[in-house]
Amino acid sequence: MPKKSSLSITVKRISKNKGALVGMFIVIVIIIVAITAPFIAPKDPYKQDLLSSLEGPSLNHPFGTDIFGRDVLSRVIYGARTSVSISFLAVVIAILMGMIAGTLAGYFGGVLDEILMRFLDILMAFPDILLAIAIVAALGPGKSNLIIAIAVYSFPQFARVMRASVLTIKNSEYIEAAKAIGESHISIMIRYVVPNALAPIIVQATLRMATAILTISGLSFLGLGVKPPEAEWGTDLAMARVYLEIAPHLGIFPGLALFLTVMGFNLFGDGLNDALNPRLKDR
Repeated sequence: MPKKSSLSITVKRISKNKGALVGMFIVIVIIIVAITAPFIAPKDPYKQDLLSSLEGPSLNHPFGTDIFGRDVLSRVIYGARTSVSISFLAVVIAILMGMIAGTLAGYFGGVLDEILMRFLDILMAFPDILLAIAIVAALGPGKSNLIIAIAVYSFPQFARVMRASVLTIKNSEYIEAAKAIGESHISIMIRYVVPNALAPIIVQATLRMATAILTISGLSFLGLGVKPPEAEWGTDLAMARVYLEIAPHLGIFPGLALFLTVMGFNLFGDGLNDALNPRLKDR
């Protein structure tokens, strides 16, 4: 009987995990919505119509309108585009930084490992949102500074995960064989170490996407993130709090979108963790 590939085993494990399937479905839908926002949004999310201010849900405006008469459904759809794009860029930058730092620290060890790990300990001593607020407050609000803030507080987690994987991999027989035939350290790290350490990084990336989206909305809610009038869930929630008694739909729909997105990434990340865990045996 042929041995099953690691990919087929992973797919089988995910297919058995109902939570992972639900999370994957939500993530796929959110990504599709974010990519196709200009085509599926029923109206211009920035077009104002003061005569339609604070209208409740209707056939013309399924999610109602805000104080400026803008279509809430269109703003929720464009908010997905804003949140997903910013969090994706921030997490990618954090992954690259973390993989470089973690690989170097784990592979070479010694003084380099001590210096890098103590630096990461300093960053991790601060709560994520507090460090993000400090960075954005120092640099100023805006998309680029928001990406920097999320990347800075996220990369220590990737670095530690990468370092732990490298410490396990670097003593493997195939690494020793590569050294014996004279391969350089850079070649060994790129060809053998990094590819075999990607599984936990993928899981961590999925979970950090949820944290990044929450941070984006939190900072935007405080006025330190995405600047109005750009559509973003946290910005819309900040405006909605003033009108919750007379127009609760302003907070319900952006809040629901944020809740579902974060839940989806967390469920999918947990499912990936179970599927890619080498300690679990396929049944």
